[in-house]
Amino acid sequence: MKPALALAPRTPARLVRDVLGLFKLRIGVMIMLTALVGFAFTPGPALSLAQVLVLAVSVMVASASAGAFNQYVEAESDRLMARTRKRAFVTGALPHTPLWLVVIGALLALSVAAAWWALNVWAALYVFLGAFFYAVVYTVWLKRRSWLNIVVGGLAGSFAVLAGAAAVDPAIGALPLLLALVLFLWTPPHFWSLAIANQDDYAAAGVPMLPVVVGTQRAAQAVFWSTVALVSASLLPVLFGAGVWYFAGAAIGGAVFLHKSWLLARRPSRKTAMASFFASLLQLSLVLAGASLDGVLR
Repeated sequence: MKPALALAPRTPARLVRDVLGLFKLRIGVMIMLTALVGFAFTPGPALSLAQVLVLAVSVMVASASAGAFNQYVEAESDRLMARTRKRAFVTGALPHTPLWLVVIGALLALSVAAAWWALNVWAALYVFLGAFFYAVVYTVWLKRRSWLNIVVGGLAGSFAVLAGAAAVDPAIGALPLLLALVLFLWTPPHFWSLAIANQDDYAAAGVPMLPVVVGTQRAAQAVFWSTVALVSASLLPVLFGAGVWYFAGAAIGGAVFLHKSWLLARRPSRKTAMASFFASLLQLSLVLAGASLDGVLR
């Protein structure tokens, strides 16, 4: 094993930052918000405040457990990438011991059990499947085997939407199903844009992300056409009762993302790839905001 990188002074604040980084809480918060939008976008009986809190916390904790498992499994390969070589397991800021697997498993079990107890078995199942697809299907089975890794792994976000919808009504209707489809189709152009910008890192680590496998130009074309599919799908909820706020968010965010991905396809570079990546974040934010307003004002 290679020696750990030089560590910053050990302080309580530093330890907290390392632990929060291990659990990828920024991603966990986004996944939690996605579940809450799935809840708001689903017609049906209202949940109590306690139930909404359990939904939010269980999804976030399950996502955090999957994020920590991802870093535990990839500690060695993370050393090879500039983007990840400062993670806590790589630097030695946190000990890479099997005890973490016990903590990770306990957090996932608690989050699933809480969703089952406070909501229903279907919501709990989707909470589990979201973590399982990211931790096992994406990280263990596919990431180092196939360029389809992020395509299938993108189901993790879709399951968060379904968890929120199932908390309201286990018989999931068209609107939350279409929103889950949007999350599924969003992940490839979002992540492939980032992968183009960091292509050398993935090549050095031996990870078969799409640009490493097919080259920058073909990957950029794939980003554009997958964005076309995403934006088309994001407008479908309007045909099933979604209102003006949802339409506005999907149309504006979709137009921006289409433009940036088109520029990437024309002139692939790190600059255009990062512009496409940030446009994907804007598109998803506007879709989720529109869906939330639509649900609240319905």
